Amino acid sequence: MSQISFSDAEYAGKRKRTRREVFLEEMEQVVPWKVLLDLIEPHYPVAGRGRRPYPLASMLRVHLMQNWFALSDPAMEEALYEIASLRAFARLSLSEAIPDETTILNFRHLLEANDLAEDILAAVNKHLARKGLLLRKGSIVDATIIAAPSSTKNEQGERDPEMHQTKKGNQWHFGMKAHIAVDAHSGLVHTVTTTAANEADVEQITDLLHGKEEAVWADSGYRGAPARVPRELQWHIAARPSDIAKLPEGRRKAAVQKREHQKASVRAKVEHPFRVIKRQFGLMKVRFRGLAKNTAHVVTLFALSNLWMARKQLMAMAAVRPRSA
Repeated sequence: MSQISFSDAEYAGKRKRTRREVFLEEMEQVVPWKVLLDLIEPHYPVAGRGRRPYPLASMLRVHLMQNWFALSDPAMEEALYEIASLRAFARLSLSEAIPDETTILNFRHLLEANDLAEDILAAVNKHLARKGLLLRKGSIVDATIIAAPSSTKNEQGERDPEMHQTKKGNQWHFGMKAHIAVDAHSGLVHTVTTTAANEADVEQITDLLHGKEEAVWADSGYRGAPARVPRELQWHIAARPSDIAKLPEGRRKAAVQKREHQKASVRAKVEHPFRVIKRQFGLMKVRFRGLAKNTAHVVTLFALSNLWMARKQLMAMAAVRPRSA
């Protein structure tokens, strides 16, 4: 066992827990570590000639913290040196070597090269399904725009060619879209696709549905969806506000407004994952150039958002102990 450093010893003796420490303690309990490690291990380099690789468990923890706290590769390396709680979570110590930014970058590239982000989301959802948190009887679909830098001050002298601009309301946006489908019962994300920002939401409907749902909720941007899905479903698609406004005042209009309110109360669940990845995890702009790298990043964030949104139920389940015979 390695000797503890003075910094880590001083950290171990402090009393007050910070919000970051509480968050990491909760994630320690709810992340299915063994499942994710078994998923990545076949692709991870083994010890042999050359420098010994860092433990896979430590690199996975570093990667997840990088996503949770919206840190670049250099910022993640510096944070491991500066913040004792991050080192403790990653099971690292200042008395030993700390992964540098290149090592952190290479681990992310390994996940991208083997398309493991989708597998991580699937593994997390399988874990949640075993806990009874994904029922799969209904889906809610929606999309959000994630901005990309519009500056041309780069080596190519142009904006990212895989990102495009689109008009929403009276404002133009440049970037990509994240399309998701969430479980109508729990609000947890089960499917993610990405496109350039100018792609119509309804174009992704067939890729978002998992095939077992009986009902689908969506906003007015999906009005053509039933014609694109070749099976019977209960569709709950919002009407356009302008169409409702044209109705004469009276019982009919009141009934339509009440029905739309009921649809909206269910659709509201799809906004929660967007809030988590944008506000909780800090994804205000795309981090990388190109759609493939950003897709891997976004899918990973939605997998982590599922664990964060379900953390209380998962922790409550873990706290229950079977009665002794």
